[in-house]
Amino acid sequence: MNSSKMNTEGPNVVVGLIQRAYEKLKSSDAAAAAELLVEGLRLDYENKEIKYALKCVNWWLDYTKRVGELQSPYEKGGFILSLLKQYYVFLERANPADGVEDSAAYDQCQYAVRRYVFSSALRCFEDLLGDSVNQHDPGLLLLVGRCYKGVGNFIEALKYLEQAIRFKREDSETLAELADVNALLGEDRIAKAYFREAFFLDPGKIDLRAMESELIRRLCDRVRAERGFEGAELCEWIPVWGRLWGVFSVKRELKQVEVGRLKQSIFSLEAERGTSSERNSLLKPRLLNRYFWLVDHYENVREDPALIEEILLKIKITDPEIYERYIR
Repeated sequence: MNSSKMNTEGPNVVVGLIQRAYEKLKSSDAAAAAELLVEGLRLDYENKEIKYALKCVNWWLDYTKRVGELQSPYEKGGFILSLLKQYYVFLERANPADGVEDSAAYDQCQYAVRRYVFSSALRCFEDLLGDSVNQHDPGLLLLVGRCYKGVGNFIEALKYLEQAIRFKREDSETLAELADVNALLGEDRIAKAYFREAFFLDPGKIDLRAMESELIRRLCDRVRAERGFEGAELCEWIPVWGRLWGVFSVKRELKQVEVGRLKQSIFSLEAERGTSSERNSLLKPRLLNRYFWLVDHYENVREDPALIEEILLKIKITDPEIYERYIR
């Protein structure tokens, strides 16, 4: 009787310990989370979720030791967020999720880790916001907005990101975060416009792994799966296929100075491609996207059809497959 009771209660105790560990992680207490996971491992040494979660938590405990040595709250928060890129590499190389059969367990752990990272960084930044000078610092506003997004407070994230973009109107990183938050809030039309703008300005500055909304993640996954692009190439091709698949469908009217800059950018990219640049794999999609923007502008202002045909011919020469899909 007692043995049967232990068999049924044992798994429940372990599950409870895992959930308590995740809650501690979300509240920025990684040390307490690790202790709970170790306790769970003593009860169930073969539990793959605990082993996976413990590996992730220990990584953060190890790499955040330096935070105490930093003096400035800005440095502390920035350092914590900077570790995310290394953490992504750790996940890819070490593949700590290997053997975790339930994908929900993986997602649950990573959600708790994300909350730990952003809530820890946010605590560092919050005290700085009392200074009126800092409220005009676009870099700080971007980081705070990103942290609020990371902890799930999308309304606050939107507030800070909108403030940041007022000071840096042509920053692709900030625009992408603003687009992502709008998508998370269900404002898809606004999100599409901001994403289109962000990927036009500089795809290379956008960290796709930081994007959380289904709108952009589905597009990334589709481009990766159907076209085989990864890394920097993936970032450059997203606006091209986003346009062809109707995701980047919200357009705006260009100012005359923007049209001049667009044409100059096209001229520069064409010249660089013509010199057999090693960056051709990145220049091609960027050039195609600029052709799309110029055609959209010409159509919007009802320009001479001959000019539109000229750009369409350039698209055809650059990539016949893209051309065929574009004119459908």
